[in-house]
Amino acid sequence: MRRPLDFSLITALALMASSAFALPASASDAWTEIRGSVYGDKPIEDGRGIITLTAPNRPDDMRVVPIGIAARVNDGRSIKAVSYIIDENPTPVVAVFHLGPGRDQVALNVNFRVDRQSDVRAVVETDDGKLYMVSQLIKFAGGQSSCSAPPTGDPAEIAANMGKMNVTEVKSPGAVSSALLHAKVELNHPNHTGLVMDQITLLYTPMKMISEVSVRQGGEVLFTAEGSIGLSQNPVIDFDFKRGGSDHIDVTMKDTDGGTWTKSFPVGPQS
Repeated sequence: MRRPLDFSLITALALMASSAFALPASASDAWTEIRGSVYGDKPIEDGRGIITLTAPNRPDDMRVVPIGIAARVNDGRSIKAVSYIIDENPTPVVAVFHLGPGRDQVALNVNFRVDRQSDVRAVVETDDGKLYMVSQLIKFAGGQSSCSAPPTGDPAEIAANMGKMNVTEVKSPGAVSSALLHAKVELNHPNHTGLVMDQITLLYTPMKMISEVSVRQGGEVLFTAEGSIGLSQNPVIDFDFKRGGSDHIDVTMKDTDGGTWTKSFPVGPQS
């Protein structure tokens, strides 16, 4: 059984990391610490040939950076989980996707906050417990650190729209297989980081982040994702799913304040 994330610890670590921005660790030092904390001494193999990672070299907006993977195993194993890691973010493990059973291939594209120049990593875990990783450097585009930048838009409108979601089918030239369909889920949530200071009160806006997103096709789990403050405001997740299943998808989003939102969406022909 996977352990739930400790959000009080996440908040404390994020604030500590924010106060340490003047003396950033080198990328190698950051990854060494992250690796030991998350994976211990478990071997991590080179994922090239199994995982393709896509990310902009220098994003236009560090608050909304699309980072995607396509992964496939061809030896009878299945993919159990996909983790996204951004070394220099206050909370480096920005999302973990736990996949439904029997997936030997998967494509996921997610919008993240990238706080500053950093290596980004995708780690794939197969059902036999083996880990595979690929990485890429994302350069800083300038401006304010994304995790301490305030949400964009009118606060009243943000509050009114929170919890709304939409699912659309998308055509993706990066489809791993013609046996799969692709969809995009758009989530409305400010995903407050807890690192944004109100310039009038000089108080920090409390953390209120997406803690979990689960997507089911009928009764079958497609994925359950653990979130973090590294998800962008109003995050978007592109994902694939098998043809021939149910004609509807159910999306549930939860946040750290106890909010829960669920909505069902029809999907196109499954034949």
